[in-house]
Amino acid sequence: MSTFSFLTRFAPADIKSTIADEIKIPAKVKYHYQDPHVVERLSFVFSHYINKLNPDLSRPLIIVAIGTDRSTGDCLGPLIGTKLVNSQTGLHVFGTLEDPVHASNLNNKLDEIKKNFKNPLIVAIDASLGQVESVGSITLATGALRPGAGVNKKLQEVGEIHFTGIVNVGGYMEYFVLQNTRLGLVWKLADIIAQSIKTGFKLAQTNLFNNLHQIIR
Repeated sequence: MSTFSFLTRFAPADIKSTIADEIKIPAKVKYHYQDPHVVERLSFVFSHYINKLNPDLSRPLIIVAIGTDRSTGDCLGPLIGTKLVNSQTGLHVFGTLEDPVHASNLNNKLDEIKKNFKNPLIVAIDASLGQVESVGSITLATGALRPGAGVNKKLQEVGEIHFTGIVNVGGYMEYFVLQNTRLGLVWKLADIIAQSIKTGFKLAQTNLFNNLHQIIR
């Protein structure tokens, strides 16, 4: 599990982005949902990834939350998408409980994004299965997500940043396991990831403003 000093929350706002560069944030982090600082940690890392891949924030930020409302374990993505849409963050969200993005329509949704957005920065989200000790963990990484890998599906890779929530144990009867995953855990993971995205996006905007202020001052 990656850790770094979060004393940056006490630092002046105009040097937070510099601190992020100095501590060399890794390309992948993983935190358990019961970590008392999980939202703060994920938000900080997410903002850093955004500022690295989209320094002037000119690229539209697209959330592609993958999953289906027909499976308890696989509804993580649609839950997060719904929470983000309802909070009116200004993000472009694909994948909600009402209009999920799943294996059958993923390619069409990605084509729609490419058609309507110029050079988008796509953040993909999906549920995953893992080792028993990893259940309840959230991973955040740069690079594309391979949706469906946990249930042996080969789907198009998605995004330049991705979140995954490990909702249950993998390795056997994956579809049955997803169908019988506790909704309470999925809901908690969805809350944390949605809040981390909202907070991280605001922090990325603040970092840009402070950097511009430093330049023109």
